[in-house]
Amino acid sequence: MWYTEVLRALHERLSPSTYLEIGVSDGHSLSLARCRSIGIDPAFSLTHPVDADIALVRTTSDDFFAHRDLADLTRGLPVDLTFIDGLHLVEAALRDFVNAERHSGPRSVVVLDDMLPRDAEEAARSRHSRDWAGDVFRLTEVLRRYRPDLVVLPLDTEPTGMVLVAGLDPQSTVLPDAYDAILAEYRRPDPQLVPAEILDRIDAVPGRRLLQSDLLDALADRSGDARAWRDRVDRAVLACAGPAYVGDES
Repeated sequence: MWYTEVLRALHERLSPSTYLEIGVSDGHSLSLARCRSIGIDPAFSLTHPVDADIALVRTTSDDFFAHRDLADLTRGLPVDLTFIDGLHLVEAALRDFVNAERHSGPRSVVVLDDMLPRDAEEAARSRHSRDWAGDVFRLTEVLRRYRPDLVVLPLDTEPTGMVLVAGLDPQSTVLPDAYDAILAEYRRPDPQLVPAEILDRIDAVPGRRLLQSDLLDALADRSGDARAWRDRVDRAVLACAGPAYVGDES
C-alpha cells in the first residue's frame, strides 16, 4: 500500500483539527489535509492543489522552531496530526520529532516517513539513489529505547515505510536531554548497516491491516479520561500488531 493511502486514511478517520507537515516538497501529502495546516519546507514547489486553511513557511524546520511560535499559526491549538518528511538524517528527524511532540496533545499522532529503507543505498546519509530514506530508520530504536511510554508502530508502506507514534507527552524532556548521547551512539558514517528486520520489514504492520483494525478508531476517540483512552489504544495495538508494539510505562 502506498504511504499516501495510509496518510489519507489518518486524515479521514482521525479528523484532526490541526495538521503539521515538515517537508512539503510538491504538496502531494499536504493536499490530503482538510483542516488548519502548517507546512514547513525551505524549497517547496506546489504542483498538487491544496484545499484547506494552510500556512506555508519557506524555511528549515530548525530555523522555524528556533524563531517562530507554532501556536501562532495553530491559533493556540495543539497539533493533532504531524507528518515528518524533512531532511533524511537521524539527527534532523530526532529534532523534528522533539519539536512536534512539544506542540502536540497527549492524544495526538506523529507519523515519520522513510523509516524502512530497502537497501543500504537508500539508507545512506549522502543521497545517491532515486528513493532516499537516509538513516532516519535508526529513530525507531531510539524511541523504543528512550521512550518506552510511547506506542511506536512501524508500517509497511511503499516506497520506504513509515512509523506511527502515539501516546505522546508534550512535557517530556527525555529526548532533548539525551540528544548528544543519542547521536554519539546512533549517527554512523556510510555505508549504513541496516538491520535485517528493517530491510525485510519483519517488524512492520502492513498498511492495509492497520486500516482494517480498530486502532484508528481508538486513536480518534476523544471520550473518557486519558487512562481509558490509552488502555483502548493499547488493546487495539495488541490486536493489530502484537505485544511488542505497546509502550510500557513502568
